[in-house]
Order: sequence, then structure tokens, then C-alpha cells
Amino acid sequence: MSLSSGVHYRDVKPFWSPLLAGVALGLVLLLTFVLTGHGLGATGASTRLTAWLGLHAAPTATHANAYLGPMVENGNPLSSWISWQVIGVAIGALAASFMAGRFRIQFDGVRSVGAPRRLMTALAGGLMAGFGARVAAGCTSGLGLSGAATLGVAAFVFLGLFFATGLVASRLVKGV
Repeated sequence: MSLSSGVHYRDVKPFWSPLLAGVALGLVLLLTFVLTGHGLGATGASTRLTAWLGLHAAPTATHANAYLGPMVENGNPLSSWISWQVIGVAIGALAASFMAGRFRIQFDGVRSVGAPRRLMTALAGGLMAGFGARVAAGCTSGLGLSGAATLGVAAFVFLGLFFATGLVASRLVKGV
């Protein structure tokens, strides 16, 4: 495929249909429960990474911390299943993007708001989402997918508020 700008890309494979992708995600979630006894999640890995960094930067303070301390008792907080799940997802996504001819590095929204502002708003949004996920004791995948699969009431409340907040934020950012 070639674009009018003269940049040539190899053939790009189409995305999966939403139905097929949803069924595949459901099967992966079921397989994860069966094989590991855990659902899917991601934010626990960033907390484990924080504990590992704290163990190297300030070991006494990290051990004494009520939140991070239990994660470093065995000396290697990255040995948790969730850390390896996130690493596997990243490697799988990278491999899939290469195989589908869709790998590229880009900054969406740069043309409308500028690169520095876009990077800062993306970082701020990511930090707020991560903080909210830790406060809620689960991220979109952990609380939304795994919680809903186990029929947890908190998961359905979270999913409803997540989508409603996304709609409101979209209107505020893009304008009504």
C-alpha cells in the first residue's frame, strides 16, 4: 500500500471482527482462570515494579512500607505471575503488530494540540488512570473483565462508571 506522501507500507492485514475478538478474549480469560487460578489484570505489575525499584533505591523504607513491604518479603517482587503476564502481553502485541504489518510509532493528536501538550496530557491521564486503578483494587482488565466474569457487583458498577466517565471526558476534551 502506498500513501500520497510517497511513504510505502507493506500490506496491512485487517483487524479481527469484534465478535471474533470478544470470543477469543473470553476464551483467554477462561483459560487464565483454569490454568493460574487468577483472572487477567495489569496494574499489579506496575505496583510490583515500584516495589522492586523501591527495594533497590530505599530498601529499609520499602520493607517498612505497609503497602509495598509484603511484596518484597521474598526479595523479588517481579517473580509474581502478574509481572510475567504483562511482559507476555507486551511481547505478544509487538509480535502481532509486526505480523499484521501494523507496527509504527506515532503520536495521535499532535496536529491538533502539539507534541509537548499531547505527551503531557497522555502522561497525566495515564497516571490518573493508574492511581484510580490502584484505589479501586483493579484495572479495566482486572476489575472489568475478570470481575465481571465472576459476576462481581463492583465490576459492573466500575464498567458503567468507566464508560460514563469516558463519554463525559470525551465531550469535555473535544467539545460538545
